[in-house]
Amino acid sequence: MRYGEVVHFSHPQHRLRLEHMDTPFRCDGCREAGIGARFRCPYPGCDHDLHRQCALPLSPPPPPLRHPFYPSCAFVFLARAPGAPGSRYCNACGRDVAGFVYHCRACGFDLHPCCAALPHALDAGGGVRLHLHPDSKTAAPCHRCGHRGRSWSYRSQCKCYSLHVACVMDMIVESWHGVGRHKGGGRRGGGGGGSRANVHDGGLVVPGSGGYRVPAIRGAAKSSHGSTGGGYSYWGRKKGGKVKRCCEIAGFAAQVVISAVLGDPTAFIAGVIGSLIAR
Repeated sequence: MRYGEVVHFSHPQHRLRLEHMDTPFRCDGCREAGIGARFRCPYPGCDHDLHRQCALPLSPPPPPLRHPFYPSCAFVFLARAPGAPGSRYCNACGRDVAGFVYHCRACGFDLHPCCAALPHALDAGGGVRLHLHPDSKTAAPCHRCGHRGRSWSYRSQCKCYSLHVACVMDMIVESWHGVGRHKGGGRRGGGGGGSRANVHDGGLVVPGSGGYRVPAIRGAAKSSHGSTGGGYSYWGRKKGGKVKRCCEIAGFAAQVVISAVLGDPTAFIAGVIGSLIAR
């Protein structure tokens, strides 16, 4: 087997190849959205994609995952969560578990593979570092929803900036609701990105993709703070002084958090996300 290829139980008929694309996809493992690096079937018509975090074997099973937020838990990788469909949710982002999952049998906690792999620190530029926290009840209100305590959150060291992982997931679902909903039709488009026939227009035209437009991410540029009384409602819109600088940092912070939640926390993909944010 060549480097960058895997044989996976979810698609045993073909090897999956590690590819890097600027187009979004729907992971056939966890059923959540992704962008950037993915393991993908190279055969036309298969349209099978996996996050790198989801491309794990079941036999032999990977060792239990230990997460610092749950030191007493041993998370095992499962192809589906126990119980009836829709009965489990991710303890990181709050969304339903619809596919691959890390599950703790002792505590009953569940984590999406990408949520389990979220970086504990992100560089938001300008010397600002964002740190992942399991409980946001005592943090600053989320910049998007204005509330506390909804899910895991990224917040700055000064505790002035906070963004819920759940709010990021909401933005992605609302903006990319059509991505990969009807996979397997064999329509791969001009650039081989997959799942393109059912994505609405708007956003960024990806070079070399045959004119495919990545849908804009809506709501990422909107802040819940200072929306009235001469304040600012969108990061980066008000000019002058420290406010402008803080808005710029907050805007880039949103980009890096979104790229991390989508499974590719690299500076390049954060830049792609920045170009997709509707302002």
